[in-house]
Formats: sequence, structure tokens, C-alpha cells
Amino acid sequence: MRASLARKLIVSSICWNFCIGLFSAAEPLRAAEPSVVGLWEQVDEKSGQAESWFRITERNGVYEGAIVKIFRKPGEDQNWVCDKCEGAERGAPVLGLTLVKGMRRNGDTYEDGTIMDPRDGSVYRAMMRLSPDGRKLEVRGYLGISLFGRSQVWNRLPDNALGTQTPAAAKPRAAPAKKQQ
Repeated sequence: MRASLARKLIVSSICWNFCIGLFSAAEPLRAAEPSVVGLWEQVDEKSGQAESWFRITERNGVYEGAIVKIFRKPGEDQNWVCDKCEGAERGAPVLGLTLVKGMRRNGDTYEDGTIMDPRDGSVYRAMMRLSPDGRKLEVRGYLGISLFGRSQVWNRLPDNALGTQTPAAAKPRAAPAKKQQ
């Protein structure tokens, strides 16, 4: 009888240790999951040409995306400013503006944020979905509910695509202070 009880205790102990080991091993796997943090290329859907690059960062669980490179067409203003934006962004250079704001991660989806269209200053609710391999990012801006919106697929770029030193113009910055009249 004692041998049977001892055997049950040993088997029970082994099972508990196995379960604890499984849960402990799962936590590092979560950290290794792909994230949206990094450099992304936005491509024109019609021409297939790159329009801009975004750097997405995370701070305190909130993800934001700033425009770090713009591919303007010949004849377009190379020093594009957000003249139709509201608030602090009004009159600021588009290069360096944070256009994606307030995203929070929920698995491979990032929700509850906004995205601004610098062409007309419109701000839309937004969500992003990362592909399982972390190479594609579906970015969706919408009005009210996600059904009424538009999606784009962005492509991940190597972190060093901007070079080893990020140019000052490519770093996210605040909009300029308003001039007093």
C-alpha cells in the first residue's frame, strides 16, 4: 500500500513539474512572436511604386508610425507640408509626422488607433493586422465600423534600409509651434 501511495506521489509530482515547465516555456515564445515594430513600405496600389516608408515604434504598449521617407513624383513639392491638417500638425512637414497613433496589440492585430491622411488632413479609426511570418502588414482606416473603410498592405523593410544613421529628417518630431500674430 505504501509503495502504491509513493508511486502516485511521484507520478503526480512529475505531472506537475511537466505542466509548470510547459507554461514556463510558453512565455519566451510569446516574446519571439513577430511585432509591427520596425520599418515598413507603403506601395501605391495602381503603379506598384513605393510611396513612403514608415517606422513603427512601441512605447508603454502603444504603437505609433511616423513617416520617415517619401517618394515624391517629379513636379510634386518635395517639401510637402500638411496644410490641411488640424491642430499642431497644421503646416508641419509631412516627413517625420506621426500618422499612425494609439494602436494597442491584441495578438497579431493592433486596434483602437487612428491614421491620418496627410493629403486632406482626415483622421480615421484604424487597425492593423500582421501576417503570421511578420513580413506583411494590413493597415485599415475606416469610419465608424471597419466595414466602411479601405485597406493597404505594407511590406516590411530591413531595419537598416535607411542606413546606419537615421537622418534627422527621418526621426519623428513634433509639429512646429504656431506663430504669434
